[in-house]
Amino acid sequence: MADVLNENYISIEDAALFLNIKPVTLRKWIKDQNVPAHKIGKQWKFKRSELEAWVKSGESAME
Repeated sequence: MADVLNENYISIEDAALFLNIKPVTLRKWIKDQNVPAHKIGKQWKFKRSELEAWVKSGESAME
């Protein structure tokens, strides 16, 4: 069951690589609540589909 849940989520390192930014930048964006992220336990996880939709929506370019 845990494998099924984890296959839909990617780590902060993988999300940063996907967005072509550094993990520290992504952590700042999470703190500023600018990126769709889910806290699972003590770790931040991301759905690739949500990140893609966020980038396509143009919200990633807004300040």
